[in-house]
Amino acid sequence: MRSFTALVLLFSAQLIVIADVRMPSLFSDRMVLQQKTENMVWGFASPGEKVSVEASWGNTARTTANAVGKWRVPLKTPWHGTGHSITIRGNNTISLKDIAIGEVWLCAGQSNMGWALGNCFDADRETVRANVPNLRIFKSSREHWHEPLDESRDLLAKWVSCTPETAAMTSAVSYYFGKTLQEALGIPVGIIVQAYAGTPIEGWMPTDIQAGEKRTQQHIAQLNKTSRRYSRDDALKTWEQEHITYKQKIAAGETMKNQWRQLQPPFITKPANLGHQYPGHIYNAMIHPIRPYGIRGAIWYQGERNSKNVPQAEHYYEQIKKLISHYRSTWHEQSGGSVPADFPFILTQLPSWHAPQNKPIEDLEAPWVVNREAMRLASREMPNIGLVVSIDTGDAILLHPKNKRPIGIRHALYALENVYHMKVVGSGPQLRSHEIKGNRILLNFDSIGSGLITANDLIQSGESKLNSFAIAGVDRRWQWADVTIEGNQVIVSSGKVKSPAAVRYAWAMNPSKRNLLYNREGLPASPFRTDDWPLFDPENEVVEVIKPHVPEGYQPADWVRPAMVQKADSSTTGVIRKNADTENHEIDIRE
Repeated sequence: MRSFTALVLLFSAQLIVIADVRMPSLFSDRMVLQQKTENMVWGFASPGEKVSVEASWGNTARTTANAVGKWRVPLKTPWHGTGHSITIRGNNTISLKDIAIGEVWLCAGQSNMGWALGNCFDADRETVRANVPNLRIFKSSREHWHEPLDESRDLLAKWVSCTPETAAMTSAVSYYFGKTLQEALGIPVGIIVQAYAGTPIEGWMPTDIQAGEKRTQQHIAQLNKTSRRYSRDDALKTWEQEHITYKQKIAAGETMKNQWRQLQPPFITKPANLGHQYPGHIYNAMIHPIRPYGIRGAIWYQGERNSKNVPQAEHYYEQIKKLISHYRSTWHEQSGGSVPADFPFILTQLPSWHAPQNKPIEDLEAPWVVNREAMRLASREMPNIGLVVSIDTGDAILLHPKNKRPIGIRHALYALENVYHMKVVGSGPQLRSHEIKGNRILLNFDSIGSGLITANDLIQSGESKLNSFAIAGVDRRWQWADVTIEGNQVIVSSGKVKSPAAVRYAWAMNPSKRNLLYNREGLPASPFRTDDWPLFDPENEVVEVIKPHVPEGYQPADWVRPAMVQKADSSTTGVIRKNADTENHEIDIRE
């Protein structure tokens, strides 16, 4: 405990003795600030030091560093533009150049959010054309810590413009999202990528807001129990020495760990109660330090780590709502109210994984579909929540599929329709209601676009019959359903179910090989169920999902899916425009 106290005092002393004005790495050349709002700008200085922030567009803000050497001010931004600069003056002067003003989005999650464009199917084709100077990217290294941090310890993190080189190392989902937005809006777009592989949702929220969750407290107790074999003080001492070495390498001009990987700050793996699986630890290091930064919204791709079994996946419904509520409230508060308390939050449903579906529904062996349903229900219950369906992407074997392009584009489509109010279809069909009529169940949908259609009809291949629906009576015996599309309705029945009670759609780990439901814009319907029957028996043993065996020499291949093709008229919004020169143009959006 003495070493831990000394470490805290060391960090506190570092803040107090700072003589020069200093800023977190989130403030650098080529940064993007959210347009037409008050962006919080902050940093560190000597206690009592007077600080001024002067912007090239004419706004100036002044403040004084507080007793522990922290300062922050709101800085008003104009409409979008490039070529701006900011000068920060105190005992010294900092000049930030090539600043863009536009739209800023947070992109957070675990490994599939972080999966780099250079590792995707279309990497060679895409990276060579990734010169997009008005798409700017900020990505910091994975970090976790047992207390909230004031700033990232990644000394190499900075804003970069999108080039073939930087795009290859950027999150593919974030890249396609940001690029599609930038091309559609015609203004600068900034993406802040915060991704950490193998992390549960518990790590992305403060520990205190999870105090009432029984499953989380059981998880904490287990981690604390396994930590007894290790010395907390020794782990902190080792980390401190590694951190000193890391800073020395950076100071000496060393930036790369090897040919492919940049130097990263050290992190602790053991004991477990200092590790990245512990509730709150990712939040402390990767979200807490950036909360005041001005953003338009967030996209989220996480859930694999919370879908090892059905009870865990079902619990995700409460957890994702809690995470969204906290992110919204804390960003609103820390930004001084400039980030709305209901800012857009777009969820990524998990893609297909495991062997293709071969029975009407899967049961305890299919926690991923339960997680998808948790996200669907949360998106219906909370305001301003988007849902990106990805069951027509994925890989039967690999946990990290390489077909990220459609996911990123679908995030952008949702934002273009629902945030920027463009005339575009932003999502696939979503179940709105159902009605039982005799031996049939009638399903009504939102987001039908130009109409409902099957995947095979869109790609003009295979049978037209929808074979992805299951139906059951009160006996809960599921049968493949006979399905017809009549206008904006889907009608479900079965000769084996005389008195139907419920329908489920694409209820499996990997329904991708079934003939799925789409709208004519090429966007897939979300899996769903109309029943509320229990998904597991709490008295029975939990069934864990098993990773598929990877055959020797396995080479993943992309799947055939309907193309996303539509034109959008961007003339209807007042959210992003400053004058007529960017209005009234059509954009092509296609995968």
